[in-house]
Order: sequence, then C-alpha cells, then structure tokens
Amino acid sequence: MELKTTRYEATGGIAVVTLSRPKRRNAWTGRMHTEYRWLLQQADADREVRVIVVTGDPDGQAFCAGADLGALEGHSEKGRYDPGTSDDIARPGFGVDRRFDAAFAYHFGIGKPVIAAINGAAAGVGLVLAAFADLRFAATGAKFTAAHGRFNFPAEFGLSWVLPRIVGLTHANDILLSSRIFTAQEADRMGFLNELVEPEELMPAVMDYARRLADSVAPGSARETKRQIYRDQHRDAADAVTEAERLLEAMIQHPDYKEGVKAWMEKRGAAWQG
Repeated sequence: MELKTTRYEATGGIAVVTLSRPKRRNAWTGRMHTEYRWLLQQADADREVRVIVVTGDPDGQAFCAGADLGALEGHSEKGRYDPGTSDDIARPGFGVDRRFDAAFAYHFGIGKPVIAAINGAAAGVGLVLAAFADLRFAATGAKFTAAHGRFNFPAEFGLSWVLPRIVGLTHANDILLSSRIFTAQEADRMGFLNELVEPEELMPAVMDYARRLADSVAPGSARETKRQIYRDQHRDAADAVTEAERLLEAMIQHPDYKEGVKAWMEKRGAAWQG
C-alpha cells in the first residue's frame, strides 16, 4: 500500500507507526484509518516485531487533532456519517474474539503491546486512539479532549466503555459529559497515562520501555497476557482463574518456557522463538 498519511519503520523488534499529516496537525481521515489498519496488520503479522509504537508527526505539533474539518463538513453536507473507508479495509486483530471485532476495539485483538507516544494534542479520534492503546506515554504540554459534545455527537468509538475502565467513572463522566480540554498533567493524575515526561524525553522514554518489553518478555506471554486482560473485562473472577490455568498448561509446553528458565538461570537474555 502506498503510504500518504502515515509512516512506518520497524527495527530491532519495535515498529513505529507515525500519523503524518503535519499541515493538518495529523488530523484523522478515512485514508489515514485505512493506512493505519493496514500497518497494524503488517506489524502484527511480522514475527520480528514485538512491540508497536504509535505517535504523531512532530512537525504537526499534535498526536492527532481529531477528525479532519473537511470530513466533519462532509458529514454535515451529506446528512449522514461517512467513515471514508472501503469494505476491503484491513482487519487487524479481528477474529480473536467477537467482542473486539469493531473499529478501534480491534486493538485488543492485536497480539503485541501497542504504546501511544502522545507528543501533542489528542482530540476526538486522537483520544480514542490513545485510549485503545495498551500503554500511554505523553509529553508535558499535550492536551486532550473528547470533543464530541460540541458537534452533537455521542461519545465516539467506545470511549464510554474504555475510559471508565482506565480512569474510573468519576473522571470518565467529567471527560465525556463536558467534552472539555484537559492537560497532560490532569491526564496523569487521573491515571490515564503510564508516564509523563518532557517533550524531548518522550520518544527516548517510549523506545526504552518498548526495548525492555521486546527483549525481556516472551512474545507468547505478551500476546496471551494482553488478550487475558481485555477478555477478563467480560468475565467473572472464577472464569478468569480457570482460563489462566488452561493457558498455563498449554504454554508450559512451548520451547520458550524452557528457554526462559534456562536464560534466567544462566543470567543472560533469552532467545525467544515466538
């Protein structure tokens, strides 16, 4: 696929997906969504990739400033919502669990950790993208907003499901009912962020964390743990324990278990098979 609104680089087990429409503050379009999903599918299928990082083009001075204004005007003119994507759009993460088979929820089916490196404004769908990542690092000075209230929209793309699970109902109600702008410092206090750092430290901090994940966590463990986390949001405690025991019995048969034990005993890095 020709990339017009994104960039992609994969080195040393870490794939970096960059939203790149700098003249439009990396605003979201149907084309960007099409490319983004295709890139996630490539990264998920690549056995060499262990971690996926998503960020905004720094020249855009935003992570993702929400839906492009042209798209918003188009919805108004057509009198209906048009996602701007075709039926043959890539389906990363689909097929793992039917509860993940929807826009942005597909992140939960992807078998690798996804880290959002939020280097500027995350508004509307930009906030959605950050919320559906597994981990969130942000630069001081970044601002967030759900934005939907000012357009007579509902809370978009499952924010009403995911935000209460991240920051709790009190903070989620504030964010979603007011559509107000809130700062990275507020987001950190709410528990939305894993780490808040100075702008120049953001990508080094993210890449250092991603490197530790890629090197020290068995790929199978990362994949199954991630799926446990999101599936267990729909389970009771007993079912979660039962499934964990089933996975333990299965995964202990994999060569990476023996390799992990051996590497630990020999005080060296493991050579994961994946």
